Amino acid sequence: MMMNERLDLDKPLWNQNTFVGRWKYFAWMTDFRTCVKPESELIAAKKLCEQYRIGKEPVNTTTEQIIYAKKLYESAFHPDTGDLQNVFGRMSFQVPGGMAITGAMLQFYRTTQAVVFWQWVNQSFNALVNYTNRNANSPVTTNQLGVAYVSATVAAMITAIGCKSYWEKHASPLMTRYVPFAAVAAANCANIPLMRQNEIVNGVDLIDENGRKLTKSKLAAVKGISQVVISRIVMCAPGMLILPPIMEKLEKYAWMQRIKPLHAPIQIMMCGISLTFMVPTACALFPQNCSIKATTLQRWEPENYELLMKNCEGSKLPTYLYFNKGL
Repeated sequence: MMMNERLDLDKPLWNQNTFVGRWKYFAWMTDFRTCVKPESELIAAKKLCEQYRIGKEPVNTTTEQIIYAKKLYESAFHPDTGDLQNVFGRMSFQVPGGMAITGAMLQFYRTTQAVVFWQWVNQSFNALVNYTNRNANSPVTTNQLGVAYVSATVAAMITAIGCKSYWEKHASPLMTRYVPFAAVAAANCANIPLMRQNEIVNGVDLIDENGRKLTKSKLAAVKGISQVVISRIVMCAPGMLILPPIMEKLEKYAWMQRIKPLHAPIQIMMCGISLTFMVPTACALFPQNCSIKATTLQRWEPENYELLMKNCEGSKLPTYLYFNKGL
């Protein structure tokens, strides 16, 4: 089918003002099947997108080819720098990577050594994901990356060991299965704000509907980062909260006792099913382009509000300002 209407490659294919539209976009963009595409195909997709932007794509290129090239490009290249991302740090790798690590954390929770090891593995994976998807407009130094990684790992381990020790003495055996979730939630609360501390200290750029940079805001940074923390916790919550009682029930059956070596693969598979739906769901909870009222700046950040008024001199002051909250 020949193209008769040009696509805007800078805009998502679905309405981002609705949850359903955002879910469809992120399910499309985080498709884990793109992780196995060779580098040559990804580079070719980027080249096709660049050609299409200037109207010089090959003759007989179809709409479907352009849409698929856009999918590969957005799943594999950094949106700010255009650099090819490490495959293990891409959001599209969250399902295969997350299912393996989450399944292992849920299976190997009985000993302190296993809890510590798998929390370290999980935080190492999270650090890679956060670095790969970093905001290039708010660069993070090597020292800041190190502090975020160590702090998140320590927070996860302290929470895991503390919960394990307390719940073993004062709660049912089922509760010890929730140690990994408690640790992951605590680590996310430490890791993401530390990784993006420059945004909190210096503020993020705020733009109007036309994309004009008008001012900065620290409150906007806090709002965006808080939403990302919530999304990351929600992403893993169903698998880590629902699977423990399911496995607790299943492991009592004689047939499950006979296949103990398969317990870990079963949990990993179930985590994969959960994450396949929860990765786009969590990403779609909040709009990517987050908003903040100009009156909020007037009340809490008067210096940034003054800059806004200065940049809007001679034109109408926008009611809402927008910024990218990140993933």
